[in-house]
Amino acid sequence: MDSVDTSPKPIPKRFKKTQNKLAEFFLMLHRVYAFIIRFFKEVFLPPYEFKEIVRQCYETGVRSFTLITLTGFIVGVIFTKQSRPSLTNFGAESWLPSLVSIAIMKALAPLVTALIAAGKVGSSIGAELGSMRVTEQIDAMEVSGTKPFKFLVCTRVIATTITIPLLATYVAFIALLGGYLNVSQNEGTSYLTFMEQAFEPLTFIDFWASLSKAIVFGFTIGIVGCYQGYNSTKGTEGVGKAANGAVVTAMFLVFIEEVLIVQIAGWFR
Repeated sequence: MDSVDTSPKPIPKRFKKTQNKLAEFFLMLHRVYAFIIRFFKEVFLPPYEFKEIVRQCYETGVRSFTLITLTGFIVGVIFTKQSRPSLTNFGAESWLPSLVSIAIMKALAPLVTALIAAGKVGSSIGAELGSMRVTEQIDAMEVSGTKPFKFLVCTRVIATTITIPLLATYVAFIALLGGYLNVSQNEGTSYLTFMEQAFEPLTFIDFWASLSKAIVFGFTIGIVGCYQGYNSTKGTEGVGKAANGAVVTAMFLVFIEEVLIVQIAGWFR
């Protein structure tokens, strides 16, 4: 009798590639999870780098102040200008302040701030830590007995978590100022009347949801930028990939978190 071939058949190449990609994806998730857990373990342990946190808050907040101010003002003016024709068709121009405040406070202020910070701050963190990694400065800090993770990562994540909500609040009021100037120019509405109509439809949940989004966005931008830079490889090419990966990943996660927080806030209304 002919012997039966019981040897396992080779896996097709396309399935092997898919299997390898899935394995790399889950391995990356494990590394990200371990990185975040390490942050929460070390952030509460001494020594506390208060001076470095203040310096990073300055780098994140003050150096982004001009760009944030200009963007927030333009967002307020453009959104008000684009919304007026639609309300005019229904004879509801008096609703314009309420519409502008709802859109800015609930969504535009934290989202615009996070996107700008992801592009400016996230890329800066990724490139800075990436260059320190490829030039072996981080390894030298570990050999010298210092704690590079606490000094480099924890301080930057704390700084972005603190400053992004402050910047988002500032952007909201600057955008409202831009909206007021546009409304005042066309309808002659006073500042007091505009602000009364703007804040009338808003509730405590709206402010809390907006603040929560800004805090989560800030933490996400900081942790993504630090992860990409701290784990970069392949020399100068890795620095560029770290900066690019920090921006793209942070923006993608910001949009996902926006949807999730809006859904969660809707359950409490």
